[in-house]
Amino acid sequence: MNFNNKYAIVTGAASGMGRHYAMQLAEKGYGVVLVDINGDAAQELSQQLTREYEVPAPVLCMDLTQADAAQQITDRCQTEDWNVEILINNAGMLITTPVEETEPERLQRIVALHCTTPLLLCRLLIPLMNEHGRGYILNISSITAWMDWPVIGMYGCTKRFVKGYSRALRIECKGTPVSVTTAIFGAVDTPLLGNLPFMRWRKLIMRLGFMITPEKATQKALKTMFRRRSTLIPCLSDRLIILLCPLIPSCLLHYLYTRIKL
Repeated sequence: MNFNNKYAIVTGAASGMGRHYAMQLAEKGYGVVLVDINGDAAQELSQQLTREYEVPAPVLCMDLTQADAAQQITDRCQTEDWNVEILINNAGMLITTPVEETEPERLQRIVALHCTTPLLLCRLLIPLMNEHGRGYILNISSITAWMDWPVIGMYGCTKRFVKGYSRALRIECKGTPVSVTTAIFGAVDTPLLGNLPFMRWRKLIMRLGFMITPEKATQKALKTMFRRRSTLIPCLSDRLIILLCPLIPSCLLHYLYTRIKL
């Protein structure tokens, strides 16, 4: 498709699911603002999108944990007259250490990256989307929002915040040109999972349907977003996990944590 003079902002665009969001949106004719801390990888993707889809793909190389990151992105879009129709709050990080063993700076970063900056981007861009007459916001939560578990607790709590404020925003935006969609993912085969122990059984987990590819995850998310639906939970296994997780007693979790180092 030809460039439609509309832009999409994708955070964490240089790798993982962010790269797939960017490529699929470029294929639909959107200019894509590639926001990532890895400037070299983002520039490489920008060149690919421009070459293959003939759309602009400007790069904003920045640390999204900085207090003024959302304002910088918004100011740049207004200065360049980029008509932002889509915001994909995709950037993320994973902490898999106990709170007492995690550097305070990392705890601050995960809260800023998952909670503060995405919320401020919504706050700053929704009025502009309303002015332009159309807007789509996709926020990324996780099934860990239902898992108050050791080691992954901080990740899950930040994703619970995403789930909560996204629902509130959707209700507030009802009747306006802007819709807010929340994607609630389980395991997606991306570098974010890194060297987690269960990844040694990656092929089996994929075959059993407990993990999906980033291509399929992003396709489903964008389809749900463009249909202006509220929530995506892509896998039946994820729905079952969400139902079962609150039933696991704390004593069992404590045993697993202390004996097996869950």
